[in-house]
Amino acid sequence: MFSRDRWLEIFETIRKNKLRTFLSGFTVALGIFIFIILFGFGNGLKNQFQEFFLDDATNTISLFAGKTSKPYKGFKSNRRIEFDNSDLADIKENFPFFLEYITPRISRGATVKYKNEFDNYTTRGVGPAHQFAEKTIIMKGRYINEDDVKNKTKYAVIGRLVAQDLFGQEDAIGKFIDVGNSVFKVIGVFQDDGGDREERYIYIPYTTRQLLEKSNDKVDEIVLAFKPQIGHSGSLVFERKLREFLKKKKSIAPSDPNGIFFRNRADALKQNQQFANVLQLIVTFVGLGTLIAGIIGISNIMVFVVKERTKELGIRKALGATPKSVIQMILHESIFITTISGYVGLFIGIFVLKSIGVSLQDYFIKDPYIDTSTALFATVILILFGGIAGYIPAKRAARIKPIVALRDE
Repeated sequence: MFSRDRWLEIFETIRKNKLRTFLSGFTVALGIFIFIILFGFGNGLKNQFQEFFLDDATNTISLFAGKTSKPYKGFKSNRRIEFDNSDLADIKENFPFFLEYITPRISRGATVKYKNEFDNYTTRGVGPAHQFAEKTIIMKGRYINEDDVKNKTKYAVIGRLVAQDLFGQEDAIGKFIDVGNSVFKVIGVFQDDGGDREERYIYIPYTTRQLLEKSNDKVDEIVLAFKPQIGHSGSLVFERKLREFLKKKKSIAPSDPNGIFFRNRADALKQNQQFANVLQLIVTFVGLGTLIAGIIGISNIMVFVVKERTKELGIRKALGATPKSVIQMILHESIFITTISGYVGLFIGIFVLKSIGVSLQDYFIKDPYIDTSTALFATVILILFGGIAGYIPAKRAARIKPIVALRDE
């Protein structure tokens, strides 16, 4: 393996057959390059799915009211269902085993003003637990608390971009803003990893929103969190029991698919993770196909190389070369070319992934990457099969009798 004459002979062969060497190396490098790129894209897709769902708490279930589609207990179909404060209390009372926290959400659009600055924003009437559901990060001041809800205070917690738009460099805490036809005091500024849209919301106590709307007790949406220890299967049981309870309370037919809608983030996350895993398997399968194509390519080239050098091998055997030495010579050359080319494809693939990673977010591929161990394993596998690809024609060549080889044209 470390014979100086053997290596000199390999380099001399490569020098004399530059095109053949380049084609062999290019086939191998391209195979490992495509594998790394495709595998990295698969990981990028998984990252995008995780970012989309992990921005908010993943143990939450959102409840939305709709219209019934079936008559039931004297009620006609197409009846609008509404949530109110009693639903919050009933859920707390009847599901303490499953429930971690609960909050309503009432969304309204409004023109918000401060001095000469104004813009349109969405206000959300919420409870204190909403901070945990949205993973809201308080930058200054504080969030809505239970006293604010109880006393129906006109306090507002504004997003970072709202503060930037209305206040510029001025500190927003303690200032008063016009929200529609009401004045609210800013008690907090928040940020959210969900992006710009999430940071343009304004949160107020939900009871204050209800007070402004003729003192009603209606809520648009209910967001609740199940205890993490019950897991995904437990969340499905909770959802089923909650659906049955609310349908009974609101006089909705048990078989009616409408009326109340549920969005279980844990279930949606699991389904999308499974989908992302399937996509990655498909991408990996295609990548493995390119590796196999590279192996076949190097095998075909080595067959051609051996055939091209038939007469040379015959002379070697006539001069006393053993079949073992013939096999070793061809095998060393094959492994050397495959190794160098494989690592060239490896480094180029990793470099390309790092270079284009940011630009792929518009295509739902975030931070594509491949583990070093996976990349090295794929390269070693390609080198191993490259050696096998060289061994098979080399063994066949070693069996050629010198007199037959010397007659070859």
